Amino acid sequence: MTITAPRFGTAPLLRLLLITAALLGTVLAGTASAHAALTGSNPKDGAVLATAPKDVTLTFSEQVALGNDSIRVLDPKSKRVDTGELNNLCSGNIIKYGVTLHAGLPEGTYTVAWQAVSADSHPIAGAFTFSIGAPSKTAVELPKQEAGGGLVGTLYGIARYAAYAGFVVLVGGAAFVLACWPRGANARPVQRLVVQGWVTLTAATLAMLLLRNPYTGSGEVGDAFDLAGLQAVLATKTGAALVSRLLLLGAAALFIAVLFGAYAKRITDADADADADAESDAGTSTGATTGAGGDAQERAKEQKDLSFGLAIGGTVVATGIAATWALSEHASTGIQPGVAMPVDVLHLLAVAAWLGGLVALLVALHRTPAIDRSAVLRFSRVAFWSVVVLAATGLYQSWRQVGSWSALTGTSYGRLLLLKIGLVGVLVGVAWISRRWTARLSETGTAAHADTEAEVEVEAEAIADTEAVGDADAGAATTDAAQASDDPVRAAQLARQQAAVATAKRKRIKDADPERAGLRRSVLTEAGVAVVLLAVTTVLTSTEPGRTEEQAARAGSSGASTAVPDRPVDITLPFDTGGTDGKGTARLTLSPGRSGANELHLWVNRPNGRPLDAPEVKVAFTLTAEKIGPLPVVPDRVGTGHWSASNLQIPLPGEWRVQITVRTSDIDQSTVEKNVKVG
Repeated sequence: MTITAPRFGTAPLLRLLLITAALLGTVLAGTASAHAALTGSNPKDGAVLATAPKDVTLTFSEQVALGNDSIRVLDPKSKRVDTGELNNLCSGNIIKYGVTLHAGLPEGTYTVAWQAVSADSHPIAGAFTFSIGAPSKTAVELPKQEAGGGLVGTLYGIARYAAYAGFVVLVGGAAFVLACWPRGANARPVQRLVVQGWVTLTAATLAMLLLRNPYTGSGEVGDAFDLAGLQAVLATKTGAALVSRLLLLGAAALFIAVLFGAYAKRITDADADADADAESDAGTSTGATTGAGGDAQERAKEQKDLSFGLAIGGTVVATGIAATWALSEHASTGIQPGVAMPVDVLHLLAVAAWLGGLVALLVALHRTPAIDRSAVLRFSRVAFWSVVVLAATGLYQSWRQVGSWSALTGTSYGRLLLLKIGLVGVLVGVAWISRRWTARLSETGTAAHADTEAEVEVEAEAIADTEAVGDADAGAATTDAAQASDDPVRAAQLARQQAAVATAKRKRIKDADPERAGLRRSVLTEAGVAVVLLAVTTVLTSTEPGRTEEQAARAGSSGASTAVPDRPVDITLPFDTGGTDGKGTARLTLSPGRSGANELHLWVNRPNGRPLDAPEVKVAFTLTAEKIGPLPVVPDRVGTGHWSASNLQIPLPGEWRVQITVRTSDIDQSTVEKNVKVG
């Protein structure tokens, strides 16, 4: 029978296009955030203060977890100068923490190093400097390793990938057996697949629990076995979620034992009852089958009750395991967490039902002698509705985590989301091809299976006859099984022959329907795309959402440059005049940063941080709201790369536009500007 490519209908294709369009939809409204971001500090990065501050404060975009060592202030000699006690300064929607500094700090450059864990369980860290009196050299070496990086970060990331994969295989494989192919409960390859999913998820969860302390702290692998650190992890939201997942996996182990034990036995008994009914129809005695029929009905009822119980229990356990991610990841932070967490659970369950069921189907097609055509059709329907749920929940998640076209195309999260949407589109297309192959699974496949079995039986009889003739010719006929058992060589030979016959039988039954080959290829392609999709999804869960990234960028470009009233103004701007030695940065400070008399300092540095002695620098101030300015300022050269101006008068408070002009040659110059708030 020639395998022909399936033809696509128009109505189902329209449904496919509608689903793909839903996946591409993004609502451009509302606000949300997940990874916390530093939105402000006092003193600001690079600020030069006339007097020592009493404390250092940090402001975040959302709630974070901090300890007494989370904010450290170091002097130029790398000695800690804060009291080591964390001050909670949060008020309403303002998330602010700080540390008190020792009194009488000398002049010089101080380093603030901070580390925290955002509400979605991801570590964040950073550092900045400020100066008292004037900048100085510092011996502080900032950590080169980012929070959550290094070997610990790699191991933790691998465990995260493995946990998602194990969940998908465990839940999807079990759902495939219960909802699509009950006879699969007796298939060893499917049993191994589900058990491997459970083992993978359990091992990955244990690894994440042990690695959590060094992942959010020291970054040292040895700290994974620090009992004090483990105790601290258990007190966190993520630690509680991981422990809950382990407890639920214990319940999942009981579910698997029942599924592949009592339930599989019920399926075997049901098949035996079906064979008995067939024999009864063929003419066996009615009296002998009456009692057997009653027993069969009782067993059928028990099987139905057991299936219902497994379906309810499995759904509860799978939902609970999925909720452990929702409670500790993006869904638990930002706006509408009460809606976002159930939506996230549905999204994860739909992914598992689709991709995990796909893997189970692939194993069944490649590793089992035969799979019911009805089972493939049922999975096709399950996959379709899973995609519908994915489209709806994915649309909501996109709105919540991205929320704008600029974030969709201009942030790492947005670009990864576009890649994920593209992969989903490809996966839906391949799934549609698989669906068409499923529809073409020939009903004559059953007859082909029967013919193949008959052929194999004929071959087996031929082999037996040949062996008998050979034995007769040799004068040593061993047709009796007992005699064969007395001859180890003969017994081994018979075992090999029986194994060869059984292997040939399984292969011919598996390949009896030629449409099955096309289905296997398309499902294999689906599985390959699904692996890539799962990897991208896992990366998304550890990537700062686009909306938060944009908020942090806006804070860096506007909020960070807006001085607190009666605090010094400190801004740093890159410039490029286009000529030789024309790139660098200009840093301007304005003290005390309020209306009236101020002192201005301007430093011009090369990209490597060394001073650049520019031939000319100019500064201008403009208060656009009051139509004042530009007020030109020509500072005096103090030293190489350093200019200053005293008694600079700022007539009114407000948001002033500062323009800095740097000339590096007779013809090469550049003007950069930024808005600052003057109190």
